[in-house]
Amino acid sequence: MAITARVDLNAEQVAALSLLVSGRISQNQSVLDAHGRDESAFPPVQPSAVVTVKSTEEVSKVLAYCNQEQIPVVAFGVGSSLEGHVLPLFGGISLDLSEMDQILAISPDDLTVKVQAGVKRMALNKKLSSEGLFFSVDPGADATIGGMASTGAAGTTTVRYGSMRENVLKLTAVLADGTILEVGRETRKLSAGYDLTRLIVGSEGTLAVITEITLRLFGIPEKMASAVSCFASLEDGVQAAIAIVRSGVAIARCEFLDAQSIRNVNSHDGISLQEAPTLLFEFHGSPRGVEEDAQLVQEITSEFGGTDFKWTTEEGERRKLWQARHNAYWAGIAAHPGKRGISTDAAVPLSKLAQAVAVSEKLLKESGFPFSILGHVADGNFHSFIITDPTKPEELEQIRELTHEMTSQIIAMGGTCTGEHGIGAGKIDSLVEEAGAASVAVMRAIKATLDPNGILNPGKIFS
Repeated sequence: MAITARVDLNAEQVAALSLLVSGRISQNQSVLDAHGRDESAFPPVQPSAVVTVKSTEEVSKVLAYCNQEQIPVVAFGVGSSLEGHVLPLFGGISLDLSEMDQILAISPDDLTVKVQAGVKRMALNKKLSSEGLFFSVDPGADATIGGMASTGAAGTTTVRYGSMRENVLKLTAVLADGTILEVGRETRKLSAGYDLTRLIVGSEGTLAVITEITLRLFGIPEKMASAVSCFASLEDGVQAAIAIVRSGVAIARCEFLDAQSIRNVNSHDGISLQEAPTLLFEFHGSPRGVEEDAQLVQEITSEFGGTDFKWTTEEGERRKLWQARHNAYWAGIAAHPGKRGISTDAAVPLSKLAQAVAVSEKLLKESGFPFSILGHVADGNFHSFIITDPTKPEELEQIRELTHEMTSQIIAMGGTCTGEHGIGAGKIDSLVEEAGAASVAVMRAIKATLDPNGILNPGKIFS
């Protein structure tokens, strides 16, 4: 069964839900507006109501009632997703988990932490730093851990530490009928039965609502250093990144920004990097190990025409450089006042990375839209940032056709339509193209089993 039309709550349903959450339900227009948009280019869609929950038990009660009444439910953290994940396309309720923000248990000896879904990434790392620990997944945005788990988030540090799929050990989730699941263990190895943890991580709120998560942690490195190197072309920089990964250097981050991206962040963050295709690096380890890694990377980049190699262990400079990288999205928007940005996401095997970037650059240049290219090239994941004029809605369809063509060519190379953003509402057709009809049919069957009334985030992943 599926939700096929918008659902608006009646007074009786509002009153019933209000009793379940001690009155924390709102139909105030400003609250509905805030929960009806994310960072995607999709037009806003208001929910019928916003329900704020504070515990797994409350989530269970709300879902059981909504399942009974066939009310759509879309989980909401901070709204930083890029593929329309939190848009309530069929009305119903936006289930706000932002007040479930407790760090429940830190276990330094086990290198784990247990948190509620509404805990934000930066607040978590601030707390962990006092224990000499950090949580490694860094998508740039200060997203909630629940949202990051739901979308299978990754980011700049994936090349060394992995994505959410590798770093979620255990979780508590609530099914559509209110059933509370505990899946996974706090062990480094697990071979017992189906891997339900990884099934739910990355399912984008379509199979269950995640309420608590146990994460893998790492010790804060003894020393960290950052470095930059410039190149004559996109292809030269990408080839250098591939060679660095193949060399076995334990880089913690390796990011690529084209000349336009550098121009944008220079203006936005007040830095003065050379406006050329650039690789940014970060190294973690002992002081001697960091220095040796930096020297080896300098040698490799020079083989591909890399110039102006500079590295530093000064903490202020390192933080400033990476803050600028994380601000690239906002810098791109600031460079085009009144416009909006669309960030694409694709990943390919490393051997096809240079080809994929070249193909994307060619299509983007031919399109005539302002653009920039950047990404986590050391793990084969890159993004194209395309500027659109919100006063010209026809541009969205043109960009949709453009990105579909780019994605189709990347899939043909053995790549994926999304390395970290997720499918959401924007890449439904690409999922079928990538996975095939048989695989998507299996996904649909799983969805139908766990959510037979189709109330959980309808309109996402599947049409």
